[in-house]
Amino acid sequence: MAAFRNLFKNDLVLVATNLTVVAGFATYLGSRVEKKLDRNLEEQEARLDEMEGTLRGHIGLIEDSLDRIEGKPNAGKQEELYGRRGREEKGGKDAK
Repeated sequence: MAAFRNLFKNDLVLVATNLTVVAGFATYLGSRVEKKLDRNLEEQEARLDEMEGTLRGHIGLIEDSLDRIEGKPNAGKQEELYGRRGREEKGGKDAK
């Protein structure tokens, strides 16, 4: 026990111990933050994909309505176009 006390009376040992503990704790926290950032990035990408699909659907509805108002002959084709495009991006079985 006396040797242990004498070891920590040396200032160099105290500084080295403190630096080691601080570096270890910083590494530990850094890895936790990195994991959390990766998870948040994946969740954000999923939310953005959902929003993109919703916007595509709304754009298709707006274009269909505009075509009906203007009396264009290809009215109703936009829904098929946007639906097919969404399935292609997701790699669905209807992708052509």
